[in-house]
Amino acid sequence: MTQYVTDGGLETDLIFHFDADLPEFAAFPLVEDEDGRALLTRYYDGYAAIAAQAGVGLLLEAPTWRANPDWAAKVGYDLAALDRVNRASVELMQGLREKYERELGLTEVKVGGLTGPRGDGYVAGEDADPDEAAEYHAHQARSQAAAGADLMTALTFTGAGEAIGFVRAVRDAGVPVAVGFTVETDGRLPDGTTLRDAIARVDAAAAPDYYVVNCAHPTHVAPGLASEDGSYGLWLSRIEGLRPNASRMSHAELDEAPELDEGDPADLAARSDDLRAHLPNLRVVGGCCGTDSRHVAALWGV
Repeated sequence: MTQYVTDGGLETDLIFHFDADLPEFAAFPLVEDEDGRALLTRYYDGYAAIAAQAGVGLLLEAPTWRANPDWAAKVGYDLAALDRVNRASVELMQGLREKYERELGLTEVKVGGLTGPRGDGYVAGEDADPDEAAEYHAHQARSQAAAGADLMTALTFTGAGEAIGFVRAVRDAGVPVAVGFTVETDGRLPDGTTLRDAIARVDAAAAPDYYVVNCAHPTHVAPGLASEDGSYGLWLSRIEGLRPNASRMSHAELDEAPELDEGDPADLAARSDDLRAHLPNLRVVGGCCGTDSRHVAALWGV
């Protein structure tokens, strides 16, 4: 089973370490000009180097977490412009794949399309209707599939209904699909659902290829892995990706924090290793809010 490095907290890293201006936390407009593409290339270069050092594969996920219709409209993109930038984002990743294969000798590089929730990734709204969610996410799924994405991943989903719709949209577009849920400090999704129940509901309706847990510190994820009696079930084999936050703060605290909490990369790695014992199929590892290449290098032990 090939293992893959993926990137860290793209938006927080670009804002706090690269001095990027990202209205609405949207990184995808950077793809539109030469300076933005150069900035993104410098960002992804760090993760390619980690994959080369670790001797594993690289999953290049496009900077398109906000490139879905409602969020894109907030930064001035209509559907035609959104189609263009989603395709261009995947094409940029494809160009980087060629660069890293040529310069670093990487042989297992996948290009992933990426999306985020229609609403706030930190706050659960009403449970989404799967049919409406499928229609909503279909636009981005079609664009990224047409550009040649090897798979599509959703990160920071807060409920099962939207996840079901997203999977249906991506399946209709004809590419593999992964669903990323976020959890609160108690290990439950922001809507209160247990991680186990959310995965069971999605699998029963529209099973993705695998699941990711992202945007939560490992100490927040841990309570969500164990059953009430403290046991661990076979369902955990469905989780193949982990992208933790650097900070131990709750989502509400992070929303109010005036500065970036970068945590401790070594401690983050140790706490993530505690999770690995219960995730037998874990193979895609990167970071989320507050993390950068230092944290992801620690997660991979390089």
